[in-house]
Amino acid sequence: MPDTKQTLTDANGRQITVLVRHDKRLKKSSRWGWQPDGTILLRVPFRLPKRSIAQLLDQIAAQLQKQEKIAERRTDAELQQRAEYLNQKHFGGKIEWKAIRWVGNMNHRLGSCTNGGPTDGHIRISDKIKGWPQWVVDAVIAHELVHRFHPHHSAEFWATLKAGYPLTERARGFIEGMGFAEGQSYEDD
Repeated sequence: MPDTKQTLTDANGRQITVLVRHDKRLKKSSRWGWQPDGTILLRVPFRLPKRSIAQLLDQIAAQLQKQEKIAERRTDAELQQRAEYLNQKHFGGKIEWKAIRWVGNMNHRLGSCTNGGPTDGHIRISDKIKGWPQWVVDAVIAHELVHRFHPHHSAEFWATLKAGYPLTERARGFIEGMGFAEGQSYEDD
């Protein structure tokens, strides 16, 4: 069965092309994900009736709207509060930084931390992850905080991060999966 194209409208009124692919490997559930070109690939069970696709598109639109609402709530002030919370809970309040903020100019990195120079202590987090689960955002924040102790990805860096934030490896798996789904690889920084 050939792929078909559908269109859905997100919460911002943006038109998104959805490529619907009937997949013989799927029996009951459907799967969807972003493609590198900005479209969505929706894989559905091979025998799914065409009338059911509209309902799936509505579900995807609802999920996109939910992600958008989560992202809108995440502000620089909230990011600062979250970093302070993680510092206290996981690192005993020992880490110091000057500023932490969301930025929109990172394409392959999820965060960065400056050590030295005029922007010493400035942490930047990619706004691409605003809609991701909180525990993954927390892992990225924790990662950048630990760079204040260890500027490079040394054995000490990874030991400190994994001891301080126990969900580190799980979050790295999530990030790797998101990169695969989006057709890119995210750098540790």
